[in-house]
Amino acid sequence: MKKKENAVKKSKSSLIWLLAVAFIAVSLLLFCQFYFGDSISSKTTFYDNTHINGIDVSGLTKKEANNILLTSLSDNKEKLNITLKSQDKTWTITGQELGFVGNLEPTLDEVINYGHEGNIFTKKKYEKEIKKKGLYATVPFADIYSGMEEKIEAIINQIETQPKNAGIIFDPNATIMFTQATALKGKVVNRQALYDELAKFFTGEIESEIEIPFVDILPDENLENFISKISLRSSFSTNYSSSSSDRKSNIKLALSKFNGMIVEPDEEISFNKITGARNKENGYKTAKIIVGGKYVDGVGGGVCQASTTLYNALIRSDIEILQVNHHTLPASYVPLSFDAMVSEGYADLKFKNNLDTPIFIKTFCDDQMATVEIYGQPFDDGVSVQTRAELVKVLPHGGDDIITDYKGEYENKVLYKGEYYRLKYPQEGYESKGYIDYIKEGQIISSKEIRHDKYLPQNGIIVEGVSTLEEGMTLPSNSVRYISPQKVTKDTEKNAKTKWKIN
Repeated sequence: MKKKENAVKKSKSSLIWLLAVAFIAVSLLLFCQFYFGDSISSKTTFYDNTHINGIDVSGLTKKEANNILLTSLSDNKEKLNITLKSQDKTWTITGQELGFVGNLEPTLDEVINYGHEGNIFTKKKYEKEIKKKGLYATVPFADIYSGMEEKIEAIINQIETQPKNAGIIFDPNATIMFTQATALKGKVVNRQALYDELAKFFTGEIESEIEIPFVDILPDENLENFISKISLRSSFSTNYSSSSSDRKSNIKLALSKFNGMIVEPDEEISFNKITGARNKENGYKTAKIIVGGKYVDGVGGGVCQASTTLYNALIRSDIEILQVNHHTLPASYVPLSFDAMVSEGYADLKFKNNLDTPIFIKTFCDDQMATVEIYGQPFDDGVSVQTRAELVKVLPHGGDDIITDYKGEYENKVLYKGEYYRLKYPQEGYESKGYIDYIKEGQIISSKEIRHDKYLPQNGIIVEGVSTLEEGMTLPSNSVRYISPQKVTKDTEKNAKTKWKIN
């Protein structure tokens, strides 16, 4: 009996303990709900003194506020008439031009959630603060009317001016070649201030006109430090003292197109595009050009010497060459593998500024020399660039070819068989390479092969007459001597190196 009573007591104690645990758990749950914040439900209401687009939504649920706002904004659309003004220009935006979106959910969620997170004390603090100061919100234009932002941006694009950095004035003929241009401040629309004014149209504070607000934006670049560091990167000259006056004129004209040129980083330049068509209309004259291994008259003769002078200045400035071509015959004014033949339509000199800063090109000519100078940021650590030609081998010519003047093209020179006129001497050819050497403190620190060319040999041409001597006639003495195919010796290569100034 006593055991049974003890068991009953024990059972009652366990029940009481379980009830106590359950009570504590429920209390904790309610406390957490109370202390750490109320859940945002469909019945949650806006704090007192809360306004959205000028409409008081105090005490309303999100659904109620949504209905009221939709009705108001939809009605206001037809009455909407906004005038924007800037100086003497005006623009009008009417509600009829806009579509109605009515996407209020994001704004309503943001406003109704404001201050409802956290514990009861935080919530009470927000509630008191909002009741005193008010909570004012505006639905973004894009969520109310479609097309509004696009129209505003179209207007802004007509009136904004971006700041203009000073830039560099490059006058290659002045004593001080580089100066800084005057910077221009920009006039940019203060979008935030403009949209704040426009928001009044959606809060019932209708204005007849809005003056578009601007802010001044100053350029962010000062070039004085850069200008102070501009230095001569390279200079190259070629001699044309023995050229005709017309050939000199063509060289001067072509190089003048580059005088004062500023080439920006990564900018690509075409020689042919800059110099234009080589015709008389553009000021070019007739002078000797190389065609098919022969010197013939052509408009623009000598322009290749201009391109070659520019080319050598560029490579000595370590500027990237995109396209270069060699002549069929070596050019007498530069070593082998350092000529730059140009011809409209199929041969150009193209280069790109591979530096991080601009380069500046100065050209000038007197009656003896054509010169190109390249200016820009100095080479690193006192490094400079030099060019070097290498003769790989002499390509022997095949001697003379004898042709008979059947067409009578040279009848003023030769008439009879056995009578000869030399039209062209044979010329040996060359295989050569071109290098640029990077020099520091008088020593080569690295080298780079940039060219590998072949200037093909040219046979000589002797013209013979076609008529047969009549009885009793004797051919006059003839100084033309037949030249046999060339045999290359060590002396041949030595003479070639001397002729083309190759070590």
